[in-house]
Amino acid sequence: MNTSFTSVTEFVLQCVIDSGQRTYTIAALVLIFLISFIGNLLVILVIVINHQHQTPMFIFIAALAVVDMINSTNLIPRMLAAMIYGSLSVSYGPCALQIHIEAHILAVETLLLCLMALDRYVAVVYPLRYPSLVTNRTALACLLQANVIAVIIITPLTILLTELIFCISNSLPSCFCDYPTMVQIACNDDPKFLTYLSTITVIFAFGPLLLILFSYIRITQAALQISSVEGKKKVFSTCLTHLLVVGTIYIPLFLSYMLPGLGIPLSIEAYNTLIIVGNTVPPMLNPIIYSFRNKEIKGSILKLLTGTKPRQEIKNY
Repeated sequence: MNTSFTSVTEFVLQCVIDSGQRTYTIAALVLIFLISFIGNLLVILVIVINHQHQTPMFIFIAALAVVDMINSTNLIPRMLAAMIYGSLSVSYGPCALQIHIEAHILAVETLLLCLMALDRYVAVVYPLRYPSLVTNRTALACLLQANVIAVIIITPLTILLTELIFCISNSLPSCFCDYPTMVQIACNDDPKFLTYLSTITVIFAFGPLLLILFSYIRITQAALQISSVEGKKKVFSTCLTHLLVVGTIYIPLFLSYMLPGLGIPLSIEAYNTLIIVGNTVPPMLNPIIYSFRNKEIKGSILKLLTGTKPRQEIKNY
């Protein structure tokens, strides 16, 4: 669909998925969306209504659930519409808004994972100082700062988006509005559009990841010095839970960006599959991981569903 850049008011999403897998993909996305929305909503509810869960640790878990709900709601409905109808016309404004929200969510999520790792680092390495260093007020302030940082860093990306010129086509070979895909079909030759994206990707991906790994190396060292077997088990359970969440978020997205960079070509179908998995599966898995591995959250969800009154349990993160 050819058009002059002066008349671009909408984009056409061409969700390139193998036709034989389209029905299964649509069914899987519907299931993922329902599990993600309901699971994260339950996690938020049990933390909000149970005063015993209103601690920094659970505030971060609730914040992650909120981010995951927004992420799923921002992406999956439009993906489903594009797959069901084969193509989907999206006005310029909503398309740009989806890109901005997705970029903001990814930035906040990586910072949040870093905050959760640092929270456990202080709790294990400096247990006596933890109550004074990490409070509910501190946790909320950190969440606010994470969002402010994301706004400051992501806003230039949105401004760059408005500078793109589409003189050949407005058709996006993607299942949702995606900044790198828009740059690829644009007629601009200036490298600044992808250079800035690469810069903030490094900042928000590798920076927090290095801090997370450092935190858990120090946590492991501290855990090995604990004489109690039960104490060691609890600390390593904490590490495993959080690292599982980190892995579900980082691994698919890393593969989608690193494989082409290493010279391994990806078809449009393969790229779209990795992007879909990387952006939709983690929000579904996170509440499941916390529900199964956190006795307090699991118990509170069961009590909420059965209507029984919650009681205090032993903390296990």
